[in-house]
Amino acid sequence: MKLPLMPTRSRSVHVIALALMAGAIACGGDGAPPAQLPAGDQWHPFTGSWTASGTRHTLHLGGEHDAAVIDVSGSMLLAGPGKPGRGFRADAIGFADDAEGFVGRAVWTDEQGDQVFSSLTGERVGTRSHLTGTFTGGTGRYAGATGEYQFEWQYLIEAEEGLVQGRAVGLTGRVRIGEPAP
Repeated sequence: MKLPLMPTRSRSVHVIALALMAGAIACGGDGAPPAQLPAGDQWHPFTGSWTASGTRHTLHLGGEHDAAVIDVSGSMLLAGPGKPGRGFRADAIGFADDAEGFVGRAVWTDEQGDQVFSSLTGERVGTRSHLTGTFTGGTGRYAGATGEYQFEWQYLIEAEEGLVQGRAVGLTGRVRIGEPAP
């Protein structure tokens, strides 16, 4: 028995829906909220990916010397048995100077609204700049978080209007959760 073909638009909607469901199943696991990481001296290693977009405001200081304020936000997905969570909205803001390097701060927010905070340092920000993050605490299940992570930042889009889009390449790290605050 031959089934009738669906109209093109309806078929496209079904294909997109199936692709989204397959992606959700592949990335989402069992759908249960992530378990509380045990507090103490145990390190939890992880790897991940982060794509972000935002703005960069540049001040030209003569010659090849520039300084910029960078504000980006995007999705971060972590992997590995020790990951602190599956996915986060990752927000970062920083100051980049061609001569001095980069300093900034980041906040990762999970699906439950719990946050982990970090400071960022590194080379001047450009394609393939090496950055290091140091966890400085958090809220909820990330209270007392310590540890570090690193990655290379790669710009994908740098528009003259100050809009930027980029990704973290080789994101790796480890975290240790402190005792939760009372």
